[in-house]
Amino acid sequence: MSGTGFVSFVGSGPGDPELLTLKAADRLKRADAVLYDDLSSGPILSYARTGADLVGVGKRAGRPSPRQHHVSRLLVDYARGGQRIVRLKSGDGGLFGRLEEELIALREAGIGFEIIPGIASPFAAAADLGIPLTRRLTARRVQFVTGHDAGGQLPDDLNLDALADPRACTVVFMGKRTFPALAAALIARGLSPDTPTILAESVGTPEAASRRSTVAALAADLSTGIGTKPALILYGSLAGQDGDD
Repeated sequence: MSGTGFVSFVGSGPGDPELLTLKAADRLKRADAVLYDDLSSGPILSYARTGADLVGVGKRAGRPSPRQHHVSRLLVDYARGGQRIVRLKSGDGGLFGRLEEELIALREAGIGFEIIPGIASPFAAAADLGIPLTRRLTARRVQFVTGHDAGGQLPDDLNLDALADPRACTVVFMGKRTFPALAAALIARGLSPDTPTILAESVGTPEAASRRSTVAALAADLSTGIGTKPALILYGSLAGQDGDD
C-alpha cells in the first residue's frame, strides 16, 4: 500500500540493553516512533534516534493501563502516516505479549510488519541463576504458563496434570497474585509441597533478585503480599539446583 508505513515488532529482552539483538538495536535507531511496553522502558529507549516519538503503551497488573484495542488503533494510525514504527515488547513478544491482537489489526489495515525475537525472561533468569532449563534424563521438558487470565484470575483451563509433573521445569509468568491458588491445585494433583521453587523478580535489571523456596512456602509467603516487582516463578527439580551443581 503506497504511502503506508511499516511496523517492526521488537523483542527487547528482559531489560538489560546489552541483551538486545543487533537487529533490534538497528530498528530502534531508524524508527520514527517507538510504542513501548512498561518493562521495555529505561535504558533500552536510549537506542531510539533523537526526535523519535516515544509512546508508553504498557500494561501492568493492578495498574491503570491502556486497553488493547487502543494500542492496536494507535499502531495502525502511526503506520498510516507513512512512518517506520517499532512496537517494543518486553522479553519476546510471542510469549504472553498480546502480539496476535496487534498482528490482526495490522493485517486488517493492510500494513506490513516484521517480528524480531527477543531473549525471553526465563532464559535470562536461568542464566543469572547459573542453571539450565533442561537436564538430560531428569528434566527433559520445559513448560511456560501464564498465571492469570484477562480478568486477573487464575485461568480455569490450565492442564493441571501437566503442571504437576515434578520432572518438568515449569515457569509461571505473571503469577505472584494467583500462585497460592495454583499451588493448592497442584498439590491436590499430587505435586509435593516441598518441590523446589524460585521467585525471580525484575529479571534483567539492576534490581534483579531471586529467592529459593518450596511450592508450599512460596504460596504462603505470597498470600501475605506480592510487592510491585514483575516476577517469574520457576518450580521443579532444577529449581533446587545451585549453579555449581
